[in-house]
Amino acid sequence: MITLFAALQLKLDEASLTLDQFKAIVIRLYSAGVILRAEGGSEARLYDEARRIEPLLNEYFSLAGFRLIHNSEFSYFRLFAPGSLIPGIADDAAEPVAALRAKLSRDFVAAALALRYLYQQALAEGSGSLTDEGELMIRFDELAITLVTQIKRALPESASDREKLLRDLKRHRIIHFESNFSMTDESSLMVIRPTILTLISDDTLQAVLDQDLVPEPSAEAAEAPLMGGELEGGLQAKSLEAESFIDSEVDQEPEQ
Repeated sequence: MITLFAALQLKLDEASLTLDQFKAIVIRLYSAGVILRAEGGSEARLYDEARRIEPLLNEYFSLAGFRLIHNSEFSYFRLFAPGSLIPGIADDAAEPVAALRAKLSRDFVAAALALRYLYQQALAEGSGSLTDEGELMIRFDELAITLVTQIKRALPESASDREKLLRDLKRHRIIHFESNFSMTDESSLMVIRPTILTLISDDTLQAVLDQDLVPEPSAEAAEAPLMGGELEGGLQAKSLEAESFIDSEVDQEPEQ
């Protein structure tokens, strides 16, 4: 009888990949939740290798109840934990696993919603607003204004907290900015990546906007795992679907 390891090795041989290369792909997806070719360097290489064994990866992750989503148009893979809600994909019958959900602040969730709103506006205006890679260039003040006007939440007060928020959004491959980016320089731009579409659906964004919901900060919320509709003292239950989309990534953060 052929073993699981032998079957895996056979598939890797057919794709001219080594076991170490397979491990690198799996470790990145488990630890970061996403592989985005636009990041360049080793991440671009991992994406290209993952494409060569996509059916094998789907089968491998499905054994543990995970779902691997591949967006070939914008060249990224995103891994979702069991029970995650994924925009445009049929609901998973599996029960969510709390330990696999990322710990995200309400500032992060609110910022992601604001970025999704800006991206949706660009989609409505037509493809001329987006780059060939599906990215939207914005200034920092556009994010700040949208947070206040649409999400009814201000940015963190301190510059260090704002910088941390931007770094977190970047690590989750939602935005990108260069090393010389400055929040106070009006000519300095960052980009919203199309990966935002796999985190927050149109319906979820609209539900938040229609209900004019205000996330209320609390001391406990900053480090509490966002558990969909179960987080106390935060957004009302219907809007918490947005948090369940965002926090469905694996708990570790991507590398810079």
